[in-house]
Amino acid sequence: MKVPRTTFPGLAGCRGVRLRFGRTVALDDLSFAVEKGETVAITGPSGCGKTSLLHVLSGLLRPDAGEVYFGSRELSAESDAARSRLRLTSFGFVLQFGDLVPELTLGENVELPLRMTGVRAAVAHRRALHLLEELGIGDLASRQAGAVSGGQAQRAAVARALVHEPQVVFADEPTGALDSTSGEAVLDCLFAAARQRHAAVVVVTHAAEVAQRADRVVRMRDGRVLETVAAR
Repeated sequence: MKVPRTTFPGLAGCRGVRLRFGRTVALDDLSFAVEKGETVAITGPSGCGKTSLLHVLSGLLRPDAGEVYFGSRELSAESDAARSRLRLTSFGFVLQFGDLVPELTLGENVELPLRMTGVRAAVAHRRALHLLEELGIGDLASRQAGAVSGGQAQRAAVARALVHEPQVVFADEPTGALDSTSGEAVLDCLFAAARQRHAAVVVVTHAAEVAQRADRVVRMRDGRVLETVAAR
């Protein structure tokens, strides 16, 4: 008999999730939850399943078994189209290399999530510029993404992840391609802006200095959660 959704804790997460790639076990009976406004760092050695967990939680991958939820919705039971729509409206993403469109300006890159959901151009432009200014790079809004520094581009990626007011931001090694000074500044921007908007942040990282900035650290090995500890 299926357990009612009301037994799930938190804003988003999974329970009893299993995921395989051929003979390789990526996630092995794993359960995880994040609360509204909470920042959680997922750490562990390469190949332990950190990014696979992020992809399952965000609906990019459907697990072989188990349940994935967001609010009252069971994502693992929804269609690809429904999960894609949810990623556009309720989730934000910050990747290691930002993945901005180099031919577009920083402002145009930040506007993209809004334009893809039908927000008028003038409104999208105003909201994007406001957020870029909040993150300290408003003066670069008209500069092409390929013509700014890595730290500036990653700040713009943070702005793009937050501009549509998501409830959860998924960040995969967001400071991994930056020097320590730029990485710390980007992390400050991400955590501060997300907390101001009461958005949860789930960040995959190898860096201890990144993990210790989160509210909670989840340590993984071989597709399982080894332990969960309060980071501060």
